[in-house]
Amino acid sequence: MSARYTVGIDLGTSHTVVAYAAIDGGRPASDAAVHLLPIPQAVGPGEVAAEPLLPSVRYHPAPGELPGDPPFVVGRYARELGAAVPGRLVASAKSWLSHPGVDRTAAILPWGAAEGVARVSPVVASASYLAQVVAAWAARFPEAPLAQQDLVLTVPASFDEGARALTLAAAHSAGLPRLRLLEEPQAAFHDWLLRHREGLAAALEGVHRVLVCDVGGGTTDLTLIQVESARAGEGAGPGVGLTLTRIGVGDHLMLGGDNMDLALAHLVERRLGGSSPLPAARFSQLVQRCRVAKEQLLAAGAPAEAAITLLGGGSRLIGQAQTVLLQREEVERVLVDGFMPREGADTRPQKRRGALVEFGLPYPADAAITRHLAAFLAGFVTSGAAGDEANAEHASGKGQGGGWPDAVLLNGGVFRATALAQRLQDTLADWRGAPVQCLHNDAPDVAVARGAVAWALVRAQRVPSLGLGVGGGSPRSYFLRLDDAATPGQTSARARALCVLPRGTAEGSPVLLAERTFALRLGEAVQFHLLSTVADTPWQAGQLLDLAELQAARLVPLPALSAVLAAGPGPSGAEGVLGAPGTAGAGAPRGPSRARQTVQVRLLTTMTEVGTLEMQCVACDDPDRRWLLAFQLRGGAAPGEAGDATAGQAVAGEGLEAGAAPTALNGGPSGGGVHPRLGAAMAQIDRIYGPSTTQAEPREVRQLRTALEQQLGKRETWSLPLLRALFDALWERARRRRRSAEHERVWCNLAGYCLRPGLGAPLDAQRIDRLWTLFPQGIQFAKDSSVWSDWWLLWRRCAAGLDEARQLQLLESLAGQLEDIDVALRTKAPVASSYDDMVRLAAALEQINGQHRADTGRWLFERLQRPGEKPHAWWALGRIGARVPLHGSAHTVVPTEVALGWLQALLQLDWRVVEPAAFAAAQIARLSGDRARDLPPEVRDQVVARLLAAKAPPSWTAMVREVVALDEADQRRSFGEGLPPGLSLLGH
Repeated sequence: MSARYTVGIDLGTSHTVVAYAAIDGGRPASDAAVHLLPIPQAVGPGEVAAEPLLPSVRYHPAPGELPGDPPFVVGRYARELGAAVPGRLVASAKSWLSHPGVDRTAAILPWGAAEGVARVSPVVASASYLAQVVAAWAARFPEAPLAQQDLVLTVPASFDEGARALTLAAAHSAGLPRLRLLEEPQAAFHDWLLRHREGLAAALEGVHRVLVCDVGGGTTDLTLIQVESARAGEGAGPGVGLTLTRIGVGDHLMLGGDNMDLALAHLVERRLGGSSPLPAARFSQLVQRCRVAKEQLLAAGAPAEAAITLLGGGSRLIGQAQTVLLQREEVERVLVDGFMPREGADTRPQKRRGALVEFGLPYPADAAITRHLAAFLAGFVTSGAAGDEANAEHASGKGQGGGWPDAVLLNGGVFRATALAQRLQDTLADWRGAPVQCLHNDAPDVAVARGAVAWALVRAQRVPSLGLGVGGGSPRSYFLRLDDAATPGQTSARARALCVLPRGTAEGSPVLLAERTFALRLGEAVQFHLLSTVADTPWQAGQLLDLAELQAARLVPLPALSAVLAAGPGPSGAEGVLGAPGTAGAGAPRGPSRARQTVQVRLLTTMTEVGTLEMQCVACDDPDRRWLLAFQLRGGAAPGEAGDATAGQAVAGEGLEAGAAPTALNGGPSGGGVHPRLGAAMAQIDRIYGPSTTQAEPREVRQLRTALEQQLGKRETWSLPLLRALFDALWERARRRRRSAEHERVWCNLAGYCLRPGLGAPLDAQRIDRLWTLFPQGIQFAKDSSVWSDWWLLWRRCAAGLDEARQLQLLESLAGQLEDIDVALRTKAPVASSYDDMVRLAAALEQINGQHRADTGRWLFERLQRPGEKPHAWWALGRIGARVPLHGSAHTVVPTEVALGWLQALLQLDWRVVEPAAFAAAQIARLSGDRARDLPPEVRDQVVARLLAAKAPPSWTAMVREVVALDEADQRRSFGEGLPPGLSLLGH
């Protein structure tokens, strides 16, 4: 690279900041070396100014609203427009990048925007801020393109691999293909180190642990750094005599300045005195106005009060304007006491049944930052960290301070408020029993960008007095989830976890699991499920543990690692990755006659210099043959908790013991060991669908499910690995489903049951790809009504695994049948008997956008007005109008006003007579916590009263009153039948 500058970019939730330093022949950096890049941006109508802070927001104007009709505006003027006009501001894109509950590559922002407002994905929004940076740099340094410089982009330390990879994708989209990622707290600390390098030993005298508390617009980032006397060869700079090691990183906390703005907006909303909460768009506008007032009232020399004016809506813009005065003292009280309560060190975050949701984002249930901080520090106080002799007493908790940090560096715009900074210092001093030194941060808004440059300068050894800066390696430990074979008497496999990268592993240091050998099948899709934890337990690479032993480590599931692996050499001579789920060519059907190639491999894991996790499979017989795996990021994480033995994270493993046979790594059951009687069950399937020329009697075909239950137990107890093994067996024999109408009907019924809900197990995406090849073929025995019913049932059961395009094809097929359903009913056509199944399938298509789903609901609603329509159709309408989808993204729910109209009709029915109507009403009125989706509280109160009068189950009333997850019975009712044991589909 011909880099002339080192550049640090802080892509923040609230602001984007760029710093840089000239690379001057490798000479030591001077005090004035780090500069801020002024970023030109619109600051008013027709007015452009270059400012060091670029607000990370974009405004989508209406046609003709702004001169020149720009498609969007980024920066300060965008923020001002968003505060004046509701529903058109894209904000908090960085928070959305870390939200796995939605498709982060889908166009979902502005959240809750009205129809007709342009939407973009969080990745596109982030890329647009970086594109503004690229343009600003090009204008200032046209001879040195930004993409050719030494680039460092900062991310929260708590960002998981999915969020990091999406951040890189945004950078690539903006024309920045090569850069390194750095954790924001580390950057802030390196900024402090660079500014104090001349007197660093004196500045850190007596300091053993430094807490970096970075509270930005969207996240609270916690990092603990150990300060020790340097030993020879440890990279300390001359004259410093110190070694700095990061020993702890906090969990991801979506908690920051945005939450404070929300708290003030709720306060103002109550004072406005309306009978109903503000609509989502106007509340978003109020939040922006509260942000401005907060910054005014918490600044140095702040006024005693600030006025917040919210204009009216529609034609009464001025006449209905309302003004609320906020006092400086009450704002400090709300924010300081609410977010920094001065409590004991034993306090912990409060847990509620449902977390707070605002604008679609899942904020923590407890907003008290000091409680989260106490929970983070508790493990380090009790366990300590191995230091040198001078620090051993302190680290073990025996010296003054008891192992608590004795210095703190506060970063982020939140700490410009002196009251918040002082409260946090006082609380830490209470816990430690002694004062805590505050390391001065002169510019918390820009310290991260400056620190990214400082870090790069230190790593390039351009600041000799700082040695290599802060070390510590990977902030997390990473585990590969494995499910061992079930033993006789077990209904499910034992879940275990293999440590593939221990916490503290240095960047760029490959970790080869030399003692673990795996069998990898080539030429077909592969998927691995990883878990991570920031816990400080010293696990070893290759260590194998029961997943139950890791519950206290608060494991976090990561997006799947997936690929289709080639058997032949790739372009560079090494094995190539042919594709990943969701890309063209991935997941092609594999016929029964296709031979499987298997190669023995070992796993190689690296925390790259770029700052992302990389995993490869290395052939045992030829280390040059390698397969690089990539994170699957489209759509978000699979449902289920990391500790759930069968929920969305299972990877089948067989006998992973030292000296045992190689483990199958392709992620799906390979036909042996999932259940002790699986072989006998396969024989039953072969009896019906095998190649034998002896045809089974029709009665045997009809009783296949009964025969399987005799071998495997009641089908409700079949585990997820067992179900997928049965589906794989049925798929291998799929072409023989056409032997008779009974063969086809039973195959559709069993295949759908074994693959339901279409996701949750490794390789389900590939199974869905294969199954979908049957849809264009349709059914063979179209004159048999029972075959039609099981055909639609098959797709309803697997609907959650179908993407939007496939669900739209299904809906189009259904629409063609339903438009002529009255004729079919009169003529008693075979398809007419499956009318109920078609309606239920249409209701289950949750990936389709809200307008299409609303059209489906309107058609059904009109039919429900006819006398004689079956009552259970109300269940389908409730599923379509539900405020919390079972498996779809929250942005696909039908518009609130449409759902409200359906609910009014439901309220006219007698729920004791039409029982499905009561549950449908509960689904439509269910509280999500997101005002863009929720119905007015007075309507929900009416539904609660009716549910109580109808003596409905208490869980139905609870879901309307508060944010709760469905219990097993209600999940079964919503889904239409029970899900595999241990698997949950929880609405986002």
